[in-house]
Amino acid sequence: MNSDILQVKDLHVHYDTYSGVVKAVGGVDFSVRAGEKLGLVGESGCGKSSTVLALLRMIKPPGRIVAGQVLLDGVDLLRLSDEEMRLARFAAISLIPQGAMNSLNPVMRIREQMADTMRAHNGGRPKRELQDRVRELLQWVGLSDWVANMFPHELSGGMKQRVCIAMAISLKPKVVIADEPTSALDVVVQRRVMHTLERVQQELGASVILAGHDMGLMAQFVDRLGVMYAGLLVELGATEGVFEEPLHPYARLLIDTLPSLDRKGDFKGIPGVAPSLLSLPPGCAFQPRCPHAFDRCSVDEPAWQEARPGRWVACHLWTEGRG
Repeated sequence: MNSDILQVKDLHVHYDTYSGVVKAVGGVDFSVRAGEKLGLVGESGCGKSSTVLALLRMIKPPGRIVAGQVLLDGVDLLRLSDEEMRLARFAAISLIPQGAMNSLNPVMRIREQMADTMRAHNGGRPKRELQDRVRELLQWVGLSDWVANMFPHELSGGMKQRVCIAMAISLKPKVVIADEPTSALDVVVQRRVMHTLERVQQELGASVILAGHDMGLMAQFVDRLGVMYAGLLVELGATEGVFEEPLHPYARLLIDTLPSLDRKGDFKGIPGVAPSLLSLPPGCAFQPRCPHAFDRCSVDEPAWQEARPGRWVACHLWTEGRG
């Protein structure tokens, strides 16, 4: 059985605003095994991006990591110095960002940007060696050599995203984080980008954390799936098991929103809106929208528990034996 390469324990991320403290991540626990693909899914504002950016210590003011541990091969990334963390990025843990165009320097050629990433960690490498490595990386992600001479605006959205994948794997990290890597791409390009990510992940043997809101994409790509709501994980388990028998009512409703050939034209939504992270309701944050809520749900916050082997859930239905 694969051992855990990454362990996240009681992670809290807050944002200070004029209206008060936004608790974007309210105590998240999960682990990632070596070579595993883990998905984090949920509606916009549920804490996915804040969670994955915290793993890289890329939360910027007014955001702050309040508490928790992020153990990568036993080393707590939250306790490293700024310089140690800078060296860990790309080399040990890397990010494929949500907006490829915004993450690439518009006035630098692709070759220069990719070489800069490697030079920042391995200074003094011969220019010829860097050029050969850039060419190799572009081939890995299915791009031609000539892409190295282009500026970002000369590439399509899918090509830019694959350049970001190439940069993320340039130093062979152990963990690659992909934060909604296919947003704003059409369906055909999405599939091509995800196929590229899966192929290079298998060749590297790296673990991948995929954050997004597309349940269909998660079903096709990840091994285990974590469902987030209001800054918390509410369910975690093997992807097939979560889809076949979701334990949390929110996970069940998310899956029901997927289009089906059996229900042509019958599109389902989740009633209500997600709560403000400035002032969460008492008890379970999902209870105002939950079709199965009962008295205890509006009083006590549900505990994170292993309802079945390998299946974790935070819901009173399981504590009370009503699941």
